[in-house]
Amino acid sequence: MAKPVSKSAKRRQKGSPVGRSRRARNSSRGGAMIFTARNYTLLAAGVFVVVLGYAMMRIENEVDGFISLYVAPLLILGGYLEIIYAILWRPRREGSTESTP
Repeated sequence: MAKPVSKSAKRRQKGSPVGRSRRARNSSRGGAMIFTARNYTLLAAGVFVVVLGYAMMRIENEVDGFISLYVAPLLILGGYLEIIYAILWRPRREGSTESTP
């Protein structure tokens, strides 16, 4: 005589979302790192540029100075954009080589 199968076991056999989510959680734990060495290098460069911009603004110490009004804010903006780029940058996958005609 066959053993009765519980409802949760039947759902797992059918491939319900509950079973898939457990597998997905387990596979994401052992996955590759999100950031590569290049991401960290770009991130460090962006932080350096932001700190340099704030330092230049402080060193001049004038409200109407050229560096305080024009150069330092552009450096700070560029540094923040570099940080965003470093976070979003992802290396291309080796298998997906698409050629454009």
